[in-house]
Amino acid sequence: MLRVQSKICGLSTPETLDAAVAGGASHVGLVFYPPSPRHLNFDKASGLAARTPERVGRVGVFVDPHDDLLESAIASARLHALQMHKVEKDRAAAIRARFRLPLWVAVPVRTRADLDQAHRWRGLAERVIYDAKTPPGGLPGGMGLRFDWKLLDGFPHPAPWVLSGGLGPDNVAEAVRTTGASMVDVSSGVESAPGVKDVDKIARFLQAVAAL
Repeated sequence: MLRVQSKICGLSTPETLDAAVAGGASHVGLVFYPPSPRHLNFDKASGLAARTPERVGRVGVFVDPHDDLLESAIASARLHALQMHKVEKDRAAAIRARFRLPLWVAVPVRTRADLDQAHRWRGLAERVIYDAKTPPGGLPGGMGLRFDWKLLDGFPHPAPWVLSGGLGPDNVAEAVRTTGASMVDVSSGVESAPGVKDVDKIARFLQAVAAL
């Protein structure tokens, strides 16, 4: 199996960002969404970006963002890609055309039919992220929920894809073996409290992935 890539999402401190880099994360996720406990202001995002080696991709995470937010986030964090939640296809296309950065689009999954939404992003999203569908009123990600990984059996993916939702150090190996994922994305699964990343959990998660 080719090396599995890992994205540690929702980082907010120098120590936890350093742990992600040291552990071999291929990408780090920086959240720009005020309702989230992982939300960053632009000054903090700039500081984290400055600590991140260029070999590690910086992905900005957004929920149906305005252009002003995108512009400031891209400039402060020197983002390599834009991860979109709850965005319409026309809006996503406009964002890609204006900012000329790769789009990663989250597809919330509870049933096999939910997976079909991924096909809408063919030719537009560089990566599709399969994440667990959250309850009404909940945050669109980072809730520690997982979906039935077997739903992905035989699914014709429209783009390179990422497995997310409810992953952690103790189940990521099983998740990869079950789904064949070549990239995994974790947030709450490496936290000690909502929005508080744990350096030991980050290290254990990345060790589990590296051992695959």
